Amino acid sequence: MTITLNGKSQDLEKEMPVPQFLETLKLGPQPVLVELNGSALLARELDQHSVGDGDIVEIVLMVAGG
Repeated sequence: MTITLNGKSQDLEKEMPVPQFLETLKLGPQPVLVELNGSALLARELDQHSVGDGDIVEIVLMVAGG
């Protein structure tokens, strides 16, 4: 199965919950913003959504500065 991640095609072995998908990307404990098929997901909503074939995923790392 294939998804689009940040504008690039990426193979995905199987459909999986968003938190599990983020773990496969080895992002560590960094806060991220996830957009799935054009909808931004709140952190509390991540467990309610899965990434699967044909999905378009955008991930933005949250960085604080001053």
